[in-house]
Amino acid sequence: MVFEEKMIMNGEPEDEEEEEEEEEEEEDMVDPLETMRLKCTETEHCVHTQERLEDCETRVGSRSSTAEDCTEELFDFLHARDHCVSHKLFHSVK
Repeated sequence: MVFEEKMIMNGEPEDEEEEEEEEEEEEDMVDPLETMRLKCTETEHCVHTQERLEDCETRVGSRSSTAEDCTEELFDFLHARDHCVSHKLFHSVK
């Protein structure tokens, strides 16, 4: 009876081991989309658009008051990166 109460209160010992194994497996999993995005940000066009975005952010951040935002530069970078990702993704699906 005491053993059963301890099991109810503490759970089965195997449960903890299984949870730890599942957590380790989740940590080891890598999102292939994130991997592909990282590779694409290293391409020449993406590097160029990212530099333009960073320059804009620096310029806007250094001003106390400005109407300028970096929306266009952000969209240019995201478009370049996503274009690369889609090209690589759909090329590998064929």
